[in-house]
Amino acid sequence: MGAEHDHAKHVSGLGGARRKALWIALGANAGFLVVEVIAALAFGSLALLADGVHMVSDVAALAIALVAQQLATAPASSRHTYGLVRAEVIGAQVNALLLLGAAAYIVVEAIGRIGDPGSIDGGGVMLVAAAGLAVNVGSAWAISRHAGANLNLRGAFWHLVGDALGSVGALIAGAAVVLFGADWVDPVMSLFIAGLVVVSALVLLRDVGRVLLEGAPSGLGVDEVEEALVASPEVEAVHHVHLWSLGSETPALSAHVVLAGEPSLHEAQTRGDVLKEMLIDRFGIAHATLELECHDCGAVHGPAS
Repeated sequence: MGAEHDHAKHVSGLGGARRKALWIALGANAGFLVVEVIAALAFGSLALLADGVHMVSDVAALAIALVAQQLATAPASSRHTYGLVRAEVIGAQVNALLLLGAAAYIVVEAIGRIGDPGSIDGGGVMLVAAAGLAVNVGSAWAISRHAGANLNLRGAFWHLVGDALGSVGALIAGAAVVLFGADWVDPVMSLFIAGLVVVSALVLLRDVGRVLLEGAPSGLGVDEVEEALVASPEVEAVHHVHLWSLGSETPALSAHVVLAGEPSLHEAQTRGDVLKEMLIDRFGIAHATLELECHDCGAVHGPAS
């Protein structure tokens, strides 16, 4: 089918672009990680160290996302008949847990330093934080261009956004030290950053749970798809509709479709092909199983599929 072939070609091209974006982000963040950790220890900044620790999780997250993306594009086999498209969902789940772990570490360290923030080199912190912000924003932008609804890339993206916020927090903390001598701002900003990281991790886990529990895809309702099928003049009724996600961007559908009139078996199959084309064009549902029903399909009585 033409639409199915075009859909597969688009997915293949998008997978290559996504892997390239992940490689760029991984290289940039791994390189800057070393600089940031050394600077945090030299300048005595917890906000900078918290950002560096989160960047460690970023590097791990990007590596996980890269492996998951590669697995998700693996062809189907007799063992995995849909391929490994759900690998990207599992990668997103691991990344969400890494985000929560990073946030917990930051909170523990920040609470311990609120009463005794120590000596901080505000100017040095600002310089490194500004460089980190540039790396984070650039990497996040590269990934966001190709992320779409892909949970795996969304997980990597939110890691980078969290780091960008960490860099902003470190900039504010450094400025507070330089301008007002307010060393206490450093651990307070770290707590604020940790809170934002937790929120993004919980949202990601919610979306991962929806896919793993085979809920309807986000933004796509069963009623909407059922109405589109019934709208065809050759369809009399639709029932037993099931809509779920194989992966975050791979919706699947099964339904019983009652055809109008008394078509031959060949005509029924042709109508089914037209309906599948419509599902791909309108909803991106390339995996659709339609059980075609009619009172009399030519010489064959009962359902035709």
